[in-house]
Amino acid sequence: MSRRMRLLFSALAMAALLWLLFAAAERALALAQRFLALPAWLQWTLGGILLLFAAAGLSVLWWMLRPRRKRRPLPAPDRGSLEQRIGQLHERGADTGMLTAELGELDRRRLGARLYIALFGEISTGKSSLIRALAPHAQAASDARGGTTRTVGHYDGSLPDGRALVLADVPGSREAGGETRETLAREEALRAHAVIYLCAGDLDRSQADELRWLAEFGKPLLLVLNKADQWTAVERDQLLARLVQQSRGIASAVLAISAGGSERYQRQLADGSTESVERQRKPAIGPLLQALARLTASGAEGMESLRENAVLAGLHQRTGTLEAQTRAEEAERIVHKYARRAIVGALAAVAPGSDLVIQGVLATGLTRALAELYGVKVSEVQVEDFVQQARLTLRTGSSIVLAVAGNALKAFPGLGTLGGGVLHAFAYALIFDSMGRALAASLAERQSLDQEDAGARLKELLADAGGTRLRQLAALTKEAVRERAE
Repeated sequence: MSRRMRLLFSALAMAALLWLLFAAAERALALAQRFLALPAWLQWTLGGILLLFAAAGLSVLWWMLRPRRKRRPLPAPDRGSLEQRIGQLHERGADTGMLTAELGELDRRRLGARLYIALFGEISTGKSSLIRALAPHAQAASDARGGTTRTVGHYDGSLPDGRALVLADVPGSREAGGETRETLAREEALRAHAVIYLCAGDLDRSQADELRWLAEFGKPLLLVLNKADQWTAVERDQLLARLVQQSRGIASAVLAISAGGSERYQRQLADGSTESVERQRKPAIGPLLQALARLTASGAEGMESLRENAVLAGLHQRTGTLEAQTRAEEAERIVHKYARRAIVGALAAVAPGSDLVIQGVLATGLTRALAELYGVKVSEVQVEDFVQQARLTLRTGSSIVLAVAGNALKAFPGLGTLGGGVLHAFAYALIFDSMGRALAASLAERQSLDQEDAGARLKELLADAGGTRLRQLAALTKEAVRERAE
């Protein structure tokens, strides 16, 4: 298009814009005149409605354009209290070796004052290739099939300003059967001073969840789009824009690189055949080096407090999980003990009504033992009310209990033909096993003696004719009967 034509189109566009502005101004003046001609009360009413609509529109606009607040990292517990909890778990027989080793690694890295950078992301995103680009002398293996990294590897690298750093190559996430390696990757990410999260395209829900998980622990993070040479400039810009939106408030920077690595292609030979050839792509990681230098400008010492906070917060969660597992195992032993006592008590009850006395004493003891295990303070009245409610549930569901018990005993030749005493004893085992499991689950979840919740769980367990639990109770009854006979 010639210069004269461009000027002509520009003049026409300017004239059209001026005409639209003039028409809009004329229309606004006409509306203002009509508005002023209205009665005063109607002016105030319409003015208030317009103000409400304007305020609502501005609020929506602010909500869409407001700057995102940075996520606050999870609060880390006091190290002394954490060590005390780990010590208590050790005294109760729990395996606390991994937790103690984590505290030792925290101290070792702090004293070493080295800068640790973890490379995190799904399999086949090019983490091992990026390791080789950042640390050319590292022997980091890679494979086109993905999932090459099986353990955490540490490699020495350096930044453009000469500062040394340690690169942690962690196993990729979302590998089939790789849950254990994924746990290793997450633990190493918490130990690092900063994280490079590598992706090879748009983020899916799992990757977005991983980013949020890292942000919860306050990890300084770079979101890096690898294999950028496989996209056109327009596609790459669109991808980066989406990644910026997905990681707003999480990533310190979003950038695109090419880590290089090997690639295979088919080459046509002179005789018409083809052969598979492997070649190396040259890495282009300049933007990453610059962003990494800015992110770690304060050095290992300046970033140590954030790293320690993340490690202790992670240890707090792991310790809580081990505490829950340990309590669950102890609750299992308590329930088993009282179920056995109930069997013995039922077999020994000869006087009419004596089994009810035994039932009340055992139920009270079981309730107190489980409440003490879960650190829930209960009064005499609460225990008595719960036992009374449990008795009412058992009375109304006695037919179900006896039916389940009778069917279970048929699976054990000879045991079901020993008479009503054995059936009575097995029913007691089923009752106390169900009561104990229901109460333990309720205490663990509610951290209080919630009679309604525990009662609902008890009804479900009494009606549960699941094979494994009934077989265990039948075996326990058979053992008690044999011992009594001997």
